[in-house]
Amino acid sequence: MPITDKPAPDIPISTENSLPNKASSFKKGIWDSFPIAIGYLPVSFAFGLSATKLGFTPIEAIFFSCVIYAGASQFVITALLSAGMSLWFSALTVMAMDIRHILYGPALRYRIKQKLSGKKTVIWAFGLTDEVFAAATAKLIKDQRSWSENWMIAIAICSWLSWVLGTVAGAILGNGYLSSYPAVEAAMIFMLPALFLSFLLASFKRQNTYCVTAALSGALIGIIFFSIPIAILAGIMSGCLAALLQTKNT
Repeated sequence: MPITDKPAPDIPISTENSLPNKASSFKKGIWDSFPIAIGYLPVSFAFGLSATKLGFTPIEAIFFSCVIYAGASQFVITALLSAGMSLWFSALTVMAMDIRHILYGPALRYRIKQKLSGKKTVIWAFGLTDEVFAAATAKLIKDQRSWSENWMIAIAICSWLSWVLGTVAGAILGNGYLSSYPAVEAAMIFMLPALFLSFLLASFKRQNTYCVTAALSGALIGIIFFSIPIAILAGIMSGCLAALLQTKNT
């Protein structure tokens, strides 16, 4: 191709890449945490209610939410401990359920270009739950939100506080205060099974059928021939194995 002296034509610049990212601040983080907090309150209330019904004191129920802060895992560990399972076995079961959280930090760090502060990272990393990770990732990608550790800390802290406050309310009201309202008490206790039943029904998509079927089969075999803790572990291992085999075949 001959070389000419004609100037190169103007190339339009993508407005998507040229737009500055939206600023993130602690105040913005509080606002972004509202949807998570609203969703956490009823479930954590149900946990506080369930824990006291299983024989735990309100202080113990609140301690679980403050330290473990793992949603469904708190229901599982209280059920296992109340059934007489050892603390180590219960802890290993919960760790197996929450092993996915190991991936959240590296996945989020991949999208962060700034240098992180060690002290601040510890704070928001503790609060990196499923919902917080999903909300932060969505804001960073879809809303072009700029990264700020203060923003992330606000989301994590407000979400954690809503979980703890919901547990406090459930533990206190469940310690005899709802005995006059049996219908309300039964509805709150059934809230978590109903929530996970909806997740289970939603997971029956074509690409997830094998994994869900394998997990349910493993759990069913475990509960028939062994016990509930074994059923939980069998369901987790069967589902993970099916997912690995499905990925390998595809």
